Amino acid sequence: MPDRQPKDDVPETAAQRRARRAQFLRDLMEARELRDRVQPRRARAARMRQQMRMRTFRW
Repeated sequence: MPDRQPKDDVPETAAQRRARRAQFLRDLMEARELRDRVQPRRARAARMRQQMRMRTFRW
């Protein structure tokens, strides 16, 4: 597993961490969209399950 800190052991700044997190979230959304296009039936079932969870959720 790669080391999370840069090689010179300088801790990353909050801005660097946010940028890295934003990139990760963009990649994750892209992967989900691709999976939804490739497996439409599974994606539809997942949406239905999510809707059911939201309907039964109590605030």
